[in-house]
Amino acid sequence: MKEITDIIKAYEAALVSSKKMALATVVHVEGSSYRRPGARMLVTDDGQLTGAISGGCLEGDALRKALLAISQQKNKLVTYDTTDESDTTLGVQLGCNGIVHILFEPIHVDEPNHPIELLKRILVRRQSAVLVTLFALNSRTAVQPGTCFLAMKRNGVVNNLTHHDMELLNIEAEKVALSKDSTFEEFVIDKQKLTGFIEYIPAPVSLVIVGAGNDTIPLMEMASILGWRITVVDGRVSHATKQRFPKADEIIVAKSTEVLAQLTTDSQTFFALLTHNYNYDLSLLKALIQLEDCTYIGALGPRKKLYRMFDDLLLEGIEVSAAQKSRIYGPIGLDIGAETSEEIALSILAEIKAVLNGRKGISLREKAAPIHSRSDQKVDYPKDSGEDFLCAVNESHSEQ
Repeated sequence: MKEITDIIKAYEAALVSSKKMALATVVHVEGSSYRRPGARMLVTDDGQLTGAISGGCLEGDALRKALLAISQQKNKLVTYDTTDESDTTLGVQLGCNGIVHILFEPIHVDEPNHPIELLKRILVRRQSAVLVTLFALNSRTAVQPGTCFLAMKRNGVVNNLTHHDMELLNIEAEKVALSKDSTFEEFVIDKQKLTGFIEYIPAPVSLVIVGAGNDTIPLMEMASILGWRITVVDGRVSHATKQRFPKADEIIVAKSTEVLAQLTTDSQTFFALLTHNYNYDLSLLKALIQLEDCTYIGALGPRKKLYRMFDDLLLEGIEVSAAQKSRIYGPIGLDIGAETSEEIALSILAEIKAVLNGRKGISLREKAAPIHSRSDQKVDYPKDSGEDFLCAVNESHSEQ
């Protein structure tokens, strides 16, 4: 989400300067690559790049292709084959051993549902979404419809397609929304075979830092770099200030019993209890364990402190269940030997990221499988064309 946020900021700045723009999106990967499908980069006509589609290997040539798309005002699909290590046509030996397909879309700012506008809707409404990008994988001369369909649970569907059977895209979007895994599907649109990258985009991460001591400032700084939404909570008006936490999106000064009433939480909201005030943390923990969609509650301090909290809650007649305990992480953070506040912040954010993605936080060298799942990288083509393909009719793009 940080990349999308940066792209939107760059887009807004480019609008002020009346710059022309193109969006480059990794839409398909065969083999390994530095970035996965869904990686994006905004290119302005003066050569400014925001975001990334590789580790820096492809950006130079991608800039030229984006400027061409801007000049021709036409979507283009470009393939970079990095499987031949002896091929130096890209200027470097990439060593990724993969084939990367990148879609370049000039941004028509007068169109209400252009790609950046769809990304803005996701960011503003802070909810998970499914974004569909259509492209002709096996034909560089064919029409490339591009980013054309957005589905959000509470805000319905936004699309720039005109066709007779929109339900098919809706059905596939609903499947991805449930599985929370991006995928590919094949469509036939105006007798043209197209691939649909059906991308799941989770809601932005929200980090609630409970405690406004000096040791939590590095946590705010690092979470800001990740692009997370940050809320700082404390009962002390002298500590929880915008001056001390300038990168926080929200500052809440309240008693522990009043905090949740001022927050909107969901499964993407993570709590770190760092007040050094036992009673404040205990009171808030008592409320947080009742939130079924809260997947992470980090508690600073030794394990015996957490056990004491469980015992004190039991004295109040509240037995913390095994399911509730599974969502509590105490001591907070991954075991990286952290001592300073900066190191502790790093361990906390690493643990949250691991929980967010359902990972164990092990060293990559201990992982036998590929670093990234390949489920959202390669199209599984049907054996037969025709009836096996999902069909829809796209009248608006067929005329381009």
